Amino acid sequence: MATRRLPADFDYDKHFSPRYNPWDERVCLAPNGDLFKAIRSGKADVVTDTIETFTETGIKLSSGQELAADIIVTATGLNMQLFGGATVSRNGEAVDLTKSMTYKGLMLSGVPNAAITFGYTNASWTLKADLVSEFICRVLNYMDANGFDRVEPQHPGTAVDEMPFMDFTPGYFRRAMDSLPKSGSEAPWRLKQNYFFDLRTIRYGKVDEESLLFTKHRAAVTV
Repeated sequence: MATRRLPADFDYDKHFSPRYNPWDERVCLAPNGDLFKAIRSGKADVVTDTIETFTETGIKLSSGQELAADIIVTATGLNMQLFGGATVSRNGEAVDLTKSMTYKGLMLSGVPNAAITFGYTNASWTLKADLVSEFICRVLNYMDANGFDRVEPQHPGTAVDEMPFMDFTPGYFRRAMDSLPKSGSEAPWRLKQNYFFDLRTIRYGKVDEESLLFTKHRAAVTV
């Protein structure tokens, strides 16, 4: 589609053929082909290179070319934070989330009575949010019905190989890898970006299964 909308002499391979596959990183959409119209008309151009330095009049590229610029918009360098940068503690002790493993992508081992929502990078974020909400409601109903007051995913240990939190390769995600929890090599510890897989494991999966530890803690009674 892009080649049909670009000028005949445009270097498509250099400027529009990324090093990653679709959905390994986010896909850019051009509403109504407005970008391609601007390129064909000569009002816009694409330069693919790396930046060597900023100059008084623009940007000097590694190739030696200099781009004159009145305004430069920096659009990289995002640093992702889990929980919006909030710290997690248990009984006053800080929890090292990098040692936790994600249970169905919605709970963390070693962190009781807590759930997270991490949506899809290749579909609507709310699709996963809905599944998480449904599952947590099922968990709460199960706990109420059986008198439990705590639920905690149990780390599978060496039985499951550790993997990165998610198979997603943008720079901002790779930079945060060392601060994120781990995923596992198999269900229910594997975090997949697949709604139909999650339908089976989250919406239709059991609540009372061995990876979740449900416990009762009676409050002390003073006489």
